[in-house]
Amino acid sequence: MMTSLFSIFEPVSSIFSLNLNWLSTFLGLLFMPLLFWVSPSRWVLLWSKIISALHTEFKTILGPTNSSLSLLFISLFSFILFNNTLGLLPYTFTSTSHLAMTLTLALPLWLSFILFGWLNHTQHMLAHLVPQGTPGVLMPFMVLIETISNIIRPGTLAIRLAANMIAGHLLLTLLGNMGPLLSTKLLTFLIMTQILLLMLESAVAIIQSYVFAILSTLYASEVN
Repeated sequence: MMTSLFSIFEPVSSIFSLNLNWLSTFLGLLFMPLLFWVSPSRWVLLWSKIISALHTEFKTILGPTNSSLSLLFISLFSFILFNNTLGLLPYTFTSTSHLAMTLTLALPLWLSFILFGWLNHTQHMLAHLVPQGTPGVLMPFMVLIETISNIIRPGTLAIRLAANMIAGHLLLTLLGNMGPLLSTKLLTFLIMTQILLLMLESAVAIIQSYVFAILSTLYASEVN
């Protein structure tokens, strides 16, 4: 039971036991119709409004001098949202449920922010280690706490995204495996529950991609 339950997160495919399931990241390109690029449609207008709202918010956080960086975080949001939503399809591998994927996104971003900040704004980074108004006795402890909180940032970003994706998919799979054992009335209730959980997972996919992007933007704003 547990083996089949966690097999949905197995990247190894049945074709020569290769890690071909990672290719599901690019499957969404097949779902984009030609009209999406050729002529304006409701999907294009909706996506344009979303990008415009995100650009305004990210630009406010980053400041006017670094507003061009918002394109990076909009792309990050789009990529994570794309993979989270694609993972909701049946029998589709969810790449963002693996720490290998989420850490690959979070660690290089955090490392580049830290290196840029310490190399170009050293005094500013040192000032962040001791909040304003901290008593002299507590300064060593505050430096230690702030240092640890900065170090664990990529881990918290990666684990938050992966854990939320894993939890929802496990719950959907666990409830779905109970279907053949239930009566007709209970099966109807189970289907309604699955639909509600699927709606919740769709919201989680959007929220987690937004949280990942907005926290990365906040981390980038601290080094300027």
